[in-house]
Amino acid sequence: MPRMVGRAKRLPVPESVRSLDLSPRHLSLLALLLFDGPATVNDLASRLEVAPTTVSLMVGDLSRKGVLERREDEADRRRRIVSITAEMRPEIESWLSGSAAAWRKALAPLTATELVVFVETLAAYEKALEDSYGD
Repeated sequence: MPRMVGRAKRLPVPESVRSLDLSPRHLSLLALLLFDGPATVNDLASRLEVAPTTVSLMVGDLSRKGVLERREDEADRRRRIVSITAEMRPEIESWLSGSAAAWRKALAPLTATELVVFVETLAAYEKALEDSYGD
């Protein structure tokens, strides 16, 4: 695991992204928006397991930097949908897609049963860390 994390940290970061001074929490937010598509602040908070105010602060910060945008939900104008801006999407995608491609390649040979075991093992590891160190 430490080798994998170390290798992931050495992935090249495009200059336009590097200059934004992003933290790991921003990476998780951007990955969700890139791979799962636009979402509300509440949806993002739920998926990231943080408070909506935390996500709102991150979205505000990244919006000021031109990375994210908020727009009205056409179905419910009270809701705001967060997405990566068209200008930054290629940079974010080039940065994060290598990791996603590596996961796809590594997981492709697994059967459905093996994939379930793998995902359950990762979840058990995460739970064991939480039990050992708290949240």
